[in-house]
Amino acid sequence: MDQFRQRTELSASFRKDSSVLTTGAGIPTGDKLNILTAGPLGPLLVQDSVFIDEMAHFDRERIPERVVHAKGAGAFGYFKVTHDITQYTKAKVFERIGKKTDIAVRFSTVAGELGSADTIRDPRGFAVKFYTDEGIWDLVGNNTPIFFIRDPFLFPSFIHSQKRNPQTHLKDPDMVWDFWSLRPESLHQVTLLFSDRGIPDGFRFMNGYGSHTFKLVNAKGEAVYCKFHYKSNQGIKNLSVEEADRLVVKDPDYAIRDLFQAIARKEFPSWTMYIQVMTFKQAEMCPFNPFDLTKVWPHQDYPLIPVGKLVLNRNPENYFAEVEQIAFAPSNMPPGIEPSPDKMLQGRLFSYPDTHRHRLGANYLHLPVNCPRRCAQVSNYQQDGPMCIFSAPSATPNYYPNSFSSPQHDDKHKERAFAAAGDVARHDSSAEDNVSRKRLNEAERQRLCENLALHLKDAQIFIQKRAVKNFQNVDPSYGSRIQTLLDKHNKTCGKKEPLHCYNQCHHQKTYCEKIILQRKREYPTRIDTF
Repeated sequence: MDQFRQRTELSASFRKDSSVLTTGAGIPTGDKLNILTAGPLGPLLVQDSVFIDEMAHFDRERIPERVVHAKGAGAFGYFKVTHDITQYTKAKVFERIGKKTDIAVRFSTVAGELGSADTIRDPRGFAVKFYTDEGIWDLVGNNTPIFFIRDPFLFPSFIHSQKRNPQTHLKDPDMVWDFWSLRPESLHQVTLLFSDRGIPDGFRFMNGYGSHTFKLVNAKGEAVYCKFHYKSNQGIKNLSVEEADRLVVKDPDYAIRDLFQAIARKEFPSWTMYIQVMTFKQAEMCPFNPFDLTKVWPHQDYPLIPVGKLVLNRNPENYFAEVEQIAFAPSNMPPGIEPSPDKMLQGRLFSYPDTHRHRLGANYLHLPVNCPRRCAQVSNYQQDGPMCIFSAPSATPNYYPNSFSSPQHDDKHKERAFAAAGDVARHDSSAEDNVSRKRLNEAERQRLCENLALHLKDAQIFIQKRAVKNFQNVDPSYGSRIQTLLDKHNKTCGKKEPLHCYNQCHHQKTYCEKIILQRKREYPTRIDTF
């Protein structure tokens, strides 16, 4: 009983409201329990505007699901500056020690749908919205400092490979590993994903990263490159494979529940923000591409510099309004923070706001959770469109430039000028250094190899071999351990090669001799396809 009472107290509490029930238009409603009909048994009447108002809105209450990061949790709080970094940036969010800025944070899984479990092996999204004095700053990252690819052209295909097979509508290990093994730059992220940190224990016990390389500009116009980190003050905790699998069945919303209840208990989670700084000269001399999202900056060369603290102390009042409709865009950068030549960041500058305009409408920034609430005024020449809530008075010009009193641009907010040179071409980045090493102890190495083999075993043999070769390029023992484990799995299920067949043996795509012979009898003219 005490446990039930505690869980109830930690749930959202409903407040008493004695106001009169109305329609969406604010018209008082006399009866919302019985539809208008012609007599007790008669047909309904189209003049029942209360019913139509209810049903028409209900029919439209779902918006398109996010293509990526569909399922997540959100919370609100503040960011407080604890260390002075004005030597690097003029951004007002960092202008003085002790300054507080409201924030909203959304955590998420990446590949799963809205109904997927929170404890699957998957990167976690970690997106932070700062409501600064100079507009919205969206620092949109993950719980890893790296990513699977370095060229945004590959992003749609990468996501397709992680989603469902378009024919079977099933998750397909062949698709996953075919893509990963064909793009060796994914090795670093794949290794991290299948390590012990691949399944965080909820959202509170994991770090966050801006991931990309950004540019910071100070009041003198001097610039450096930068990476953002937020380290969990709760420490790092991860789930074992066994516990994660148990929670998939017992509590698929485990991470969402854990975050909400922790804040309800006033155990406010927090993270310490750090930056890494690289000068332009250091970038020129860097032995690797500092703008490559598949690589990290070594801390011994570019040490962490403390900046401030992020604290989450408020749960959403309405999940749909404040979490489902929250929209993050890396292109939202206030003066003092600018993009670098990071290709993946450059691609996201377009794709994120374009997605929001499709999903929420052209005026998605008018929604309360997305609007720049700390600005003295939002002044532009945008007008109209669906769900237009704010607009300039009709008596002012809706074009620019104009000869009347209206918003003007200010040269002091210009982006820092920079030189760009080089041949315009589709430069192949696949040949860049794709081999990274991560220091793990023996037990961690063994679990990593077991996790990889357990997932890779469901892919076709030729894909397995290509993936193993990539792991061998990192370290021969890395690949050989995985191959040894795969050999055991393949022997158990009777998987053969090189003949291929798309029939199921047990729960896997396998190539058992019995099925192959059967297929040859059924399709004697197509033996070469098996």
